[in-house]
Amino acid sequence: MVVYQTPDLTAASFSVALFGLAATTVLLLIGTAWVDQKWRLSVALCAIAALIGIGSVYEAREAWLAGQNVPVVYHYVGWAVSMPLQVIALFFLVGAAGRLSAGLFWRLVIVSALMIFVRYLGEAQFMHPTLAFLIGLVFWLYLLGEFYFGQMDDVVRASTGDYLRHGYFWLRLIVTIGWAIYPLGNFLTAFAGMADDGSLSVAYNVADILNRMAFGVAVLATALLSTGRNAHA
Repeated sequence: MVVYQTPDLTAASFSVALFGLAATTVLLLIGTAWVDQKWRLSVALCAIAALIGIGSVYEAREAWLAGQNVPVVYHYVGWAVSMPLQVIALFFLVGAAGRLSAGLFWRLVIVSALMIFVRYLGEAQFMHPTLAFLIGLVFWLYLLGEFYFGQMDDVVRASTGDYLRHGYFWLRLIVTIGWAIYPLGNFLTAFAGMADDGSLSVAYNVADILNRMAFGVAVLATALLSTGRNAHA
């Protein structure tokens, strides 16, 4: 049986992320009953993204405890599902306030999935690391362009709901700042020769607090406040 060592902060960070994701999943699933029907899909998708995070973090923690090393695939299998789900959740959150095209939906899904897949190919040495990093960066910048200057931004600006505008601001900020941790980690391992001695896993676990937990809670808060506003209208 593998046991924790007191100074093993990496293992502790996995546990914090694991328990935090579990709590977030339960909160979001319960929260679907607190919001209007048009917001429920976004909240439920964030709950699924957090649930996926539980599985990937658990597997990564077991790998760390067994060999003090986390193969890169353990990080990417969770991201490959949870990040596109969060993009879709943001799409439907904004779509509840205005019309968005089906073409935008499919572009967001495909680009967010390819962004993760290409980065994995680079880190796993199936593709030239520099090329994979640059392509992944272009995909991420494309998503940011859609969020800041595309249809979604137009719908939010035209919306009469202050809570949606404020919520969209913070969610977009999470995708901008929080998601930057992943290409930064990719850069450090691929170009700076950094070996993951546990510090990179700690950084990714801290990122989970922002990118999976805070993102889901922000979606729930936006939906709850918007529901309350409509109830008092």
